[in-house]
Amino acid sequence: MRIAYSLGSLLTVNQVLECSEILSHTNVDTIWIPETWGMENYSMLGAVSQKALEPKIGSSIINIFSRSPSSIAMGAATVDILSKGRLILGLGTSSTSIVEDFHGYKFENPVLRMKEYVEIIRLVLSGKQINYSGKIFNLKNFSLLITPQRNKIPIYLAAVNQKMVELTWEISDGVIFYLRPLNEMKKTIQKMQSKRKIDVTCQIITCVSHDEEIAINRAKQTLAFYISVGKIYREFLSKNGFESETKNVYEEFKQSGFKTNHELISDNMLKSLTIAGTPDQCLSQLQKFKDTGIDLPTIQFNPVGDVIDSFKLFTTTFSEEK
Repeated sequence: MRIAYSLGSLLTVNQVLECSEILSHTNVDTIWIPETWGMENYSMLGAVSQKALEPKIGSSIINIFSRSPSSIAMGAATVDILSKGRLILGLGTSSTSIVEDFHGYKFENPVLRMKEYVEIIRLVLSGKQINYSGKIFNLKNFSLLITPQRNKIPIYLAAVNQKMVELTWEISDGVIFYLRPLNEMKKTIQKMQSKRKIDVTCQIITCVSHDEEIAINRAKQTLAFYISVGKIYREFLSKNGFESETKNVYEEFKQSGFKTNHELISDNMLKSLTIAGTPDQCLSQLQKFKDTGIDLPTIQFNPVGDVIDSFKLFTTTFSEEK
């Protein structure tokens, strides 16, 4: 079974590198590195590629408002050379708060913007001089000064709402899902894959511990965080079976922050969106996600206690040593 790992923003730079080295001894398919408001993605991808010499490495995600299409293409070409052709370029629109508050841009026309980004990036990576005229971007006589390792790097798009899902199946090599209820995800995958086959990945909040309650509590905290700060996820989940839970978690967050709002995550919500428990329980739960039609489950590491000890249990749960 293909399996991927997401080494998220809860880790330090050195912990990501140490975990990547541990993964280099397993059968992992892809190591995904996020970018939020901490580690810069291309730097980390380049470093991780030197710690784990065989797995694919992916950005999950680079947002298309913080860099120009040309700079994203340049970064992708550079990392693909460093990794000897192992990059998956994961792109997304991020959120209004991150784009406007942290980067100072207007969050406008995300679907059209994504379409033009993908078109430009693919043209740049072809190695040819390009001229591009779009509704948002116009480029003249641009070409890379370096020769790309590959003139086509796989591009996966993060998609939540239907317009982005449809664009993803129209133009991308793969999709990156996150926080989709099991039943909804299965229906969406079946519907969209009947139109065109792409690689379906889903990042899953995952916590493993020999103590089931500790693992569940940690997973609830992570889920509550995304519901509280992620308007797009909060609205999507509210429309797809979890209206009362999302409202309760968010209202509690506004009252008291993250102290207790995770306690309002229901068991049904937890089971539909996360993997949490003992190693045996987590393996069983992973199969439910596979059964939705996901090609590549991406388990998001949420440490319990000592980070490296926790990660060793995490990897022995889901992966085999080479």
